Amino acid sequence: MSEETSVHPVKVQQCPECGSTRLMRDYDCAEIVCMECGVVIATKLADRGPEWRAFDKEQRAKRTRVGAPLTYTIHDKGLSTMIDWHDRDIYGRKLAPGQKAQIYRLRKWQRRIRVSDATERNLAFALSEISKIANNLSLPKNILETASVIYRKAVKEHLIRGRSIQGVTAAAIYLSCRQCGLARTLDEIAEVSTVDKKEVGRSYRFLVRELNYFIPPVSPGQYVSKFSNQLTMQGKAEEIAHKILVMARTLRLTSGRGPTGIAAAASYIASVLMGERKTQREIAEIAQVTEVTIRNRYKELVERLMFKTSL
Repeated sequence: MSEETSVHPVKVQQCPECGSTRLMRDYDCAEIVCMECGVVIATKLADRGPEWRAFDKEQRAKRTRVGAPLTYTIHDKGLSTMIDWHDRDIYGRKLAPGQKAQIYRLRKWQRRIRVSDATERNLAFALSEISKIANNLSLPKNILETASVIYRKAVKEHLIRGRSIQGVTAAAIYLSCRQCGLARTLDEIAEVSTVDKKEVGRSYRFLVRELNYFIPPVSPGQYVSKFSNQLTMQGKAEEIAHKILVMARTLRLTSGRGPTGIAAAASYIASVLMGERKTQREIAEIAQVTEVTIRNRYKELVERLMFKTSL
């Protein structure tokens, strides 16, 4: 056996004797063994795991010594320590009166040092605002992380000066939704934030221009699932609406039209075909478009796609 094989066991792809690729790692003996002919290909493998053993999930959780994963939603990425308020030592015993006063002072200075300068205070407040908006909109974790990264980039490029923190945080949320393909409108984000729609749109365009982001156009299909959930439509109706949008895209009926209007019209046609009979006013209120827009898009789709219904 060559020394090079034992030093780099990861590069072993097949058995040198029989050419088989069925290899087994024996962690008890620290060996790589061929399952066809039994040849020991490599020995003295380094164990990259922890030095302790755990036999169940609870024991593994108690013995592990790593902290929480890094996250961009906290200004220090979750690396700082925290002195709790229990006033007990590592063994669970209560602290002496003199030690309590000392721990109180340490806790106070730890809280002050954790947010030391103006930049960190700005970042801490802004990330808390982003988390608040994301919780109000029930956004997934990846949207929250992406918005936090966008705001950090804006702070690094000194783009926050002269602009409100609430406006930039709302714009970062909308920008992350657009990047991740999640259907959220400016009206929804402005409704849960403390700034109006015009300020959010202005900050959004400013971030896109200064940070050189490429924002893909919104697809009408991203809104169909959202409208179907809010209208409590059947899954079959949602499937039909998606098929209508695919055919409309093939016939170039979506060019130059707003995605929400096309999606609302497709949802209305699907509800009619499934016999659910959702009114145009009901769909218009959810899609935040006018009933005239839905009627116009509905007429275009019906005329070009030539639906056939049986009575």
